[in-house]
Order: sequence, then C-alpha cells, then structure tokens
Amino acid sequence: MGLSSFFKNLFGSAKESATDLANQAESTFEQAKEAAAPYIEKAEAFTEETIAKAKEASEPILESAAEYAHQAKDIVSEYVEKATDSISDVIDSVKEKASDISTDTKTIASETVVDASETAATVEDKIIDETETKE
Repeated sequence: MGLSSFFKNLFGSAKESATDLANQAESTFEQAKEAAAPYIEKAEAFTEETIAKAKEASEPILESAAEYAHQAKDIVSEYVEKATDSISDVIDSVKEKASDISTDTKTIASETVVDASETAATVEDKIIDETETKE
C-alpha cells in the first residue's frame, strides 16, 4: 500500500503541475496577444498608408507610360504604312521586269522560229529548183 500511495501522490502532483503550467501558458499567451494588438494595428495602418502612397506615386508614371505607348503606336503605324507602300512598289517593279523579260523572251523565240522557218523554206526552194533543173 505504501508504494501505491507513493505513485498516486507522485502522478497526482505531476498532473496538477501540468494543469498549472497549461493555465499559465494560456494566460501568458493572452497577455502577449493583448500586448501585440496595438502593434498589429499600427502595422496594418502603416501598410495601408504605404499602399496608398505607392498608388498615388505610381499614377503619373502609369499615365506617362500609357501616353508613350500611344505615341509609339502612332509612330510604328506610320512606318508600317511606309513599309507597306515600299513593298508594294518593289512587288510592282518585279512584276513589270518579269513581264518585260517574258515579252522579250516570247519575241526572241518568235523571231527565232520565223528565221528558222524562213531558212527551211529557202533550203526547200533551192532543193526544188535544183531538182527541176536536173530533169
């Protein structure tokens, strides 16, 4: 019996000590939470003020960026039109030169065919004349 009383007293006092420590920890946590509340509120207010200042400071920069973007768009559009016109001119020039070359080629080919047929006709006439003369 003495041994069981010893363990009951020992574990009973440990249980009471743990309960006391838990109560103290909870109390300390509540105190820390209450002490930190003003600092948390100050941090929130500081954050809100900083965000508002950043928005206010960035507005002119954003407006300037939008204006520069619009100007860049206008300039690029102007150059796109000029480039389109230049490319169209180049394409037209290439088409004309290709057409001229094609026409020249057709003319040369026609002349060559005509020359060849005239030569063949002349040779044929000579052969006929020589044949008639021999008879």
